[in-house]
Amino acid sequence: MIEVEEKTEYLSINGYIAKPTFMKKSRGEQFLFINKRFVISKTINHAVFTAYEHLLEKGEYPFFVLFIDLDPKRIDINVHPTKMEIKFDDDKNIYNFVKAIIRKSIGQYDLVPNISFDNSVEMTSSLKQENQDYIPKDDFSNRPNLNSSFNQKKDKQGIYKEEEIDLLFGSINPNLKKEVTESNSSHPFEDNIYQHSSNNFPSESEENSSSFLISLHNKYILSPIKSGLMVIDQHVAHERILYDKAINSFDADMPFSQQLLFAEKVKLDPADYNLLETINPYLMKLGFEIKFKKKNIIVINGVPSDVKSGSEVDTLHGIIKEYRKNEEDKHLEERDNLAKSFSCKAAIKAGDRLNEQEMRVLVDHLFATSMPYVCPHGRPIIIKIPLGEFDKRFGRT
Repeated sequence: MIEVEEKTEYLSINGYIAKPTFMKKSRGEQFLFINKRFVISKTINHAVFTAYEHLLEKGEYPFFVLFIDLDPKRIDINVHPTKMEIKFDDDKNIYNFVKAIIRKSIGQYDLVPNISFDNSVEMTSSLKQENQDYIPKDDFSNRPNLNSSFNQKKDKQGIYKEEEIDLLFGSINPNLKKEVTESNSSHPFEDNIYQHSSNNFPSESEENSSSFLISLHNKYILSPIKSGLMVIDQHVAHERILYDKAINSFDADMPFSQQLLFAEKVKLDPADYNLLETINPYLMKLGFEIKFKKKNIIVINGVPSDVKSGSEVDTLHGIIKEYRKNEEDKHLEERDNLAKSFSCKAAIKAGDRLNEQEMRVLVDHLFATSMPYVCPHGRPIIIKIPLGEFDKRFGRT
């Protein structure tokens, strides 16, 4: 179980939720108490389910028992004759609050699988996923020691300041210069025993710098951590970053578009043209500027800053194709479907070369997302190989 507890002037919530590895096959084990009274609330149930974002397989449901206290004036208990169902006077705020608290609680649980090889002779043997560990709230020892300026700028509640949001969710840019802030406080990643140096004998000032990152075949980012080795899939990591950024763009409704020097004129088939017209309100919030002309012709005047220069047309075609696939296979609603389609097609690809600075920015932004362990499609982003596994392979055990 994972404990849930948050007290505010608005409302208080406490109780327990199931770890993502222990899901149920029925809806019958969700228990909600409002002001000590057992009730049913579709709003709260949906908020909890949504907080488990991409961690639930189809037909799975999380167990929870939650106690919520709030002003009785905010509740309507006359929705149903039995008074078991309730309605809130501000459903949206209650929904967002509960979702945020549950997501925060899940975030304290380490979802990174430990990987070990079986005992067959071949090193290419199958992998097995061991039980995941519970990570205390402020234990960052098993994450890369990047000495990130972003991490230093969180307040005591773990919330980023408004002026950092643009930096935090900025696009991956090879020319991005990260701001370094001086701080006398100890950094949560400083206990990492692997340090970066440009030579074999780091100076004293370098010994407490940051963990080095290595690219493996331009697909995976390797970083030593306290318990062994962390491996990050660069494509799905960027996908998670862009997905969160897209959802934030939808909510903020403050689009920023990168204007093209030369507009791109594209002729589409009628079905794709009609689909783009349908989802264009969301495309605009992402930063696309598209003019719809006669004879199924569109003109692309601007795109989100995350779209790689020169790939504007291919990215838009890819989004359309992915959107249709998600619509047919998973029956996703428009907003979530477009966020997933955009993040998949705009993300860096396996094989794209990243320099060390770009890798650091990518990992920084990944650990600032709502769910850094799983991509929007449910694939793992990170695995850990314990040091003991290396010791075993080299005959040290």
